[in-house]
Amino acid sequence: MKHIRELDPRNRIDHMAYLPDMEVIDSDVMEQVLAAQQAYTPEAFSTADVREALAAGTRTPRHFAALLSPAADPMLEEMARLATAETQRWFGNAVTLFTPLYISNYCENYCVYCGFNRHNRIHRAKLDPAGIDREMRAIAATGLQDILILTGESRSSSSVEYIGEACRLARKYFRAVGLEVYPLNTEEYAYLHQCGADYVTVFQETYDSDRYEQLHLAGHKRIFPYRVNAQERALRGGMRGVGFAALLGLSDFRKDALATGMHAWLLQKKYPHAEIAFSCPRLRPIINDDTINPKDVHERQLLQVILAYRLFMPFAGITISTRERAGFRDHVIGMAATKISAGVDVGIGGHSDESSDRGDGQFEISDGRSVPEVRAAVLARGLQPVMSDTIYV
Repeated sequence: MKHIRELDPRNRIDHMAYLPDMEVIDSDVMEQVLAAQQAYTPEAFSTADVREALAAGTRTPRHFAALLSPAADPMLEEMARLATAETQRWFGNAVTLFTPLYISNYCENYCVYCGFNRHNRIHRAKLDPAGIDREMRAIAATGLQDILILTGESRSSSSVEYIGEACRLARKYFRAVGLEVYPLNTEEYAYLHQCGADYVTVFQETYDSDRYEQLHLAGHKRIFPYRVNAQERALRGGMRGVGFAALLGLSDFRKDALATGMHAWLLQKKYPHAEIAFSCPRLRPIINDDTINPKDVHERQLLQVILAYRLFMPFAGITISTRERAGFRDHVIGMAATKISAGVDVGIGGHSDESSDRGDGQFEISDGRSVPEVRAAVLARGLQPVMSDTIYV
């Protein structure tokens, strides 16, 4: 019955109104991002606009908008050549390898496109500290030194203290510890930073607030502005870096990519010390719904987005996901992507043979290669696989 009630718009909470436990910060970044997105008309840009953007030394938001426009499609080769030069200038031949570790798939949100959706009939599981340690030990044995800890978005099942314990355990094995968990308040980010977390990634999913409202029917994730401002709260909490992403295919991918880039650019200007990174995920099939697929945004269009990110913010990291096929991932490393996942399992307890209670994954992956296989692919392209670029002094 609860599921049926949530389908009725009359029963949904206001997606633009903060809930009592959500911190409101004094910032106009969201307003600037949404204004840029709403003003963006991709079809208004011409070939001349794109050529101007390609010739520019330092590229402006207008140049970025031109590079994302349909007019830029015939010039992808030139974009790729320039992006490769920028990547080599800022990152050399280094490509960082990492893996995600899902420690819980319990979720309190009702997001219609997500495998962890609280109404989906999946096997739920949560690793205890011993299980987390076991998984991390197995991952560390592969040579990886960079890990991303993920949970479903449930404060009751994955408390801040539980996530903090995972961060402390990760510090035993890894030099870089990232988080992709539910948005938090500034003081909570500060606590997790003290526990060992270095950076935070938040998928905004879509910056189209109307579309966001249609896709997120219940739970804390329904509150649009609280999610948009998560990266800024993380930086205020002391995190070294933050990652940005829209799930391409949920709405107009060009406008979502424009908003993602503007969000990162504005926070970089406001917090010059911050390390900025992009992820470029497309929709993938999920459990109980194989109609969701990445074909709404084709590989050529995804490549355009990745190249535009690199040319707009040449010093930003770019991660290429296992949502994409191996051939495409190998193609974009060195050209634009600087970080690639390896040995990925999106279920709970999938890295250790000792795990007895495995939980279902969030989505289907396309590239299931092991760490040695991905490392070999990086070397085959004349690039240098790096297990971590973090040194503590």
